[in-house]
Amino acid sequence: MRTLGLAAVVIALCTACGAGPSVRPDVAIVEQPGNAPTSTSGEVPDVAPELPVPVHDLAWRDCTAETVETLGLPPGPGGLVLDCADLVAPVDPGQPSHGTFDVGVLRARLPQTPADAAPLVLTTGADRASTETLAALATGPASTLLATRPVVAVDRRGIGTSTAIECADGTTTMPRQAMIDLGQFTRPPARGGDAADTVLALGRDATTTCTDFLQPHELSFDAPHAAEDLDALRVAWGVDRIGLIAAGSGVDVALAYATAHPTSLARLVLDSPSVVRTDAATTAEAVVRGRQAALASYARQCAALQCSLGPDPLGAITDLVDRARRSELGSVSSNAVLLAITDFVGSPRGDVQAGIREFSDVLASAAAGDTGPLQGRVDSAVAATRSDGQFVARCSDGHQWPTPGRVRELMADWGERYPVFGPEGALELLLCASWPTTAQAPAPGTATVATMAVAGAADPVSGDGAGSATGVLAAVGTPTATVAWLGSGHPALTHSDCVQLAVVGYAASAVLPPDGGACPG
Repeated sequence: MRTLGLAAVVIALCTACGAGPSVRPDVAIVEQPGNAPTSTSGEVPDVAPELPVPVHDLAWRDCTAETVETLGLPPGPGGLVLDCADLVAPVDPGQPSHGTFDVGVLRARLPQTPADAAPLVLTTGADRASTETLAALATGPASTLLATRPVVAVDRRGIGTSTAIECADGTTTMPRQAMIDLGQFTRPPARGGDAADTVLALGRDATTTCTDFLQPHELSFDAPHAAEDLDALRVAWGVDRIGLIAAGSGVDVALAYATAHPTSLARLVLDSPSVVRTDAATTAEAVVRGRQAALASYARQCAALQCSLGPDPLGAITDLVDRARRSELGSVSSNAVLLAITDFVGSPRGDVQAGIREFSDVLASAAAGDTGPLQGRVDSAVAATRSDGQFVARCSDGHQWPTPGRVRELMADWGERYPVFGPEGALELLLCASWPTTAQAPAPGTATVATMAVAGAADPVSGDGAGSATGVLAAVGTPTATVAWLGSGHPALTHSDCVQLAVVGYAASAVLPPDGGACPG
């Protein structure tokens, strides 16, 4: 059997990208013996599950101006409306007496968004607040999706606009800065200690502080509990199904939802999924690999623009990180530099391309001795990705955290293969090594709605986990189709109008796009 080439598939998905929204699913053709063409789209359901409009609604309030200002975003298209609400969710759905807490929710819509269109729900897991990602999508240049239906983002427990987790109180401390720096300026902890010993001790202290603060609910912040918060939204809306977009580590939440509520999904999109159902080191290596690829992409664009990092931006950035490892950038650690880089190349903002020169100036200034602008970028990255709530969620979701001995081996191995991000990527694993061990969340036991996945070519947040996520669903008979996005960044939906167009068609019909199709970067 011979398939059409990649260029033909790109054309099939993207010829209408600039022509406005369409709800017609795209079909790629496979040439069969005898020249009998056959569709390679995913299975068409006998009866497409309805994507229902909420019967009841939340108590929304317009928060457009404050959201844009707080997140430092552009104003977005004319008439954009961002609405905020709080969803009251039980701490433990099986134990109502354990109390409730507020989950932050954000809705985005445009003047042309049909008033009677059913919404899609967005979760980005623990990577970044879901509401921040939606706000970036809504204020960016790609608006195909929002023109057809509203999107509602649900922040994970303790993250973003949900009730915050602040592990430290007046009697305890949280080693936040040392964790950001991976203990670079506090080593060694004892005679014979090294970086692995230091980070292990930091993680142990942070774990003790957070579990003491959260008792007796310290195990209620994992992906299955986040999935129940999504179901609380479904119940509040008074509908039997929801349409869900899960990006990055939000795929853990989506799979947990598919496991517990397989018949409550009307649509499921996995955008740039993280690697799932494996040990923490395997998941982390995929992320490190994605960061290295995204940095290489940035360096190529930077060189093409003749940016301030010179003719070899990748070499200049590698040298800057090495200098930070030798503590030559003052109080800016190597991991802090890497957090700032990852935050830029992994930003959900659709206008990130316009900042390539500006970010190169920040890095060039740091190399010349002025680390002030870089410290500002570090502070922004920490605020977006390193809250106590994100620490708790990441540790709760991970499994089989490696020992210090194994991390030392990974530091050497990844340092050779991923020289910019490898050593620190391995060390970060020890921050969660002391977290209470829990059983791996069960995989879905039955098929759910046909699922669309998007795989990024160079994803610095999730790596290359699309295959593992769709494999879990396909194993129980769920039809899946994967569209490749040939760009760099995270998630694809906020950067690619072509990807949005594919989601629009799938959301309207429940018919999957061609498996193996692609969108240009």
